[in-house]
Amino acid sequence: MTQPPANVVPHCYRHPDRETYVRCTRCDRPICPNCMNEASVGFQCPECVREGARTQRPIRTAFGGGREGVTGTVTITLIVINVLVFIASVISSGSAESVAGGGLGGLLGGSTPLHEWGALITYGYERVDAEHISFDGGGIAGGEYYRLVTSMFLHYGVFHLLMNMWALWVLGRPLEAALGRSRFLGLYMVAGLGGSVATYLLASPESLTAGASGAIYGLFGALIVVLRKMRRSIAGVVPVLVINLVLTFSVPGISITGHLGGLVTGAVVAAGLAYAPQKHRTLIQVATLVAVVVVLVIATMVHTAGLPSLDEYLSTRPD
Repeated sequence: MTQPPANVVPHCYRHPDRETYVRCTRCDRPICPNCMNEASVGFQCPECVREGARTQRPIRTAFGGGREGVTGTVTITLIVINVLVFIASVISSGSAESVAGGGLGGLLGGSTPLHEWGALITYGYERVDAEHISFDGGGIAGGEYYRLVTSMFLHYGVFHLLMNMWALWVLGRPLEAALGRSRFLGLYMVAGLGGSVATYLLASPESLTAGASGAIYGLFGALIVVLRKMRRSIAGVVPVLVINLVLTFSVPGISITGHLGGLVTGAVVAAGLAYAPQKHRTLIQVATLVAVVVVLVIATMVHTAGLPSLDEYLSTRPD
């Protein structure tokens, strides 16, 4: 190692006008206080810090996710999207009834033009007045498959929205921290899709269904699976889930199929994410997500193929 003459004062290699007697512990270049980065031993210069970051393996969670999931970015983004869609639905209606004053003793809001466009329904229709509707040939049976996804972001009134967003905030952050951003987003979307498909397969073809509840119940199922994998207690989760299931079956107007479909789908996806062996973890996790989506798509297409045409349905529909 070459040392400067005793009568020469070292200067920072990045700031030649600054005297310093501190050197980078890796490259031995003199560095001023502005260039010092504290290391396990001494200080390092900015270039050595960047070089070390490039060669260091990123920290992963037990399920292969990145540590950036602890910030809850995806959870917050999903909440913001749901709130913005709700505001758009209220604006599209131009009526306070879209906020509250509907079902559940006035806690829920009414349908809006945005619901008629994006909510889940088999045979689409337009409401002529309070007692009459006019079928328009739309709906999922008419090829509007986007409703399986858009219905996940629509809500009936501010109470419906607040309940689901509170649950998303409580359940989403620990799952996103454990799984990482991309895996958590995949879980949420596929669980929501599972709830939508279950409703399409089993619910009334004229029920206009919307809400993030299918995805939320999927998070319930996923959290139980993840906690079991981590050998942690699920005593705080199961009672809350049981209470919600009791409400699902006892309160009229709640989509039972959407909740149960989301719950089962979320648990299945979470099992694939949590129990994938480390050697081929990412491959198996992606394969799980893709396989579940394929099954849901096949079920949707088979059900659609077996539906009667709109004219046939109307001929058997009671007036």
